[in-house]
Amino acid sequence: MALKNHIPNTITLLNLTSGIVSIYFGVKGDPHSLVIAGLFIFIAAVFDFFDGFAARMLHAKSDIGLQLDSLSDMVSFGVAPGFILYQMLVLSHGNPAANDQGFDFVPFFAILVPWMGALRLAKFNIDENQKVSFLGLPTPALALLIASLPIIRAELYPTRQLFYMVITNSYFLLAIAIFGSLLLVSRFPMFALKFTSFAWKPNMIKYIFLTISVILLVLLNIIAVPFIIILYLFFSLIVYLTDIQS
Repeated sequence: MALKNHIPNTITLLNLTSGIVSIYFGVKGDPHSLVIAGLFIFIAAVFDFFDGFAARMLHAKSDIGLQLDSLSDMVSFGVAPGFILYQMLVLSHGNPAANDQGFDFVPFFAILVPWMGALRLAKFNIDENQKVSFLGLPTPALALLIASLPIIRAELYPTRQLFYMVITNSYFLLAIAIFGSLLLVSRFPMFALKFTSFAWKPNMIKYIFLTISVILLVLLNIIAVPFIIILYLFFSLIVYLTDIQS
């Protein structure tokens, strides 16, 4: 096998490694470790983008590469964000089941993320219709949303206490666990950020989305991530409605 065929798989393994490191820090559970855990999910997402990009550029796609990518994504975008969300719920305020005695079941809602993430990836692997678009929220999107939360908390407190109180509230985090996981396995069509060409017309919605996302990142820094995910859902709805009417 040519050396170039190993390059995408090596990048995929770096994605997996980033996910494992994220889990290591996520298990610790203190706010500083959760920030590091979140950062490594962002690093995993970078490797996840470049392994597919390298495979296309080098014409090195393979069946083993496809399976390795899914297994790595399960760790980096399923298990790792699940640990972060679990610890965020443990540290949250307003927990409806919290008390001095007994078992606190609320943080275990975070297990929905790896559950539905695994189901999402399994469905993707056997669905031939999800090559240029997706059905359901891609696992990296929900993972990045969850990964941003401890980083946002560290950036906000105590400068923006209202926003801080929202993202550290148990009900808000439960909503992300439940509705985010349901979006993973939904049949809602969403556009993919894959470019087969750089022409404007077939990629117009992607260019607009990326431009607005960059502007939000410049203006809001890490706080922009939740808004970018909402923007992605909104633009996907526009694409869906446009396709229905065309």
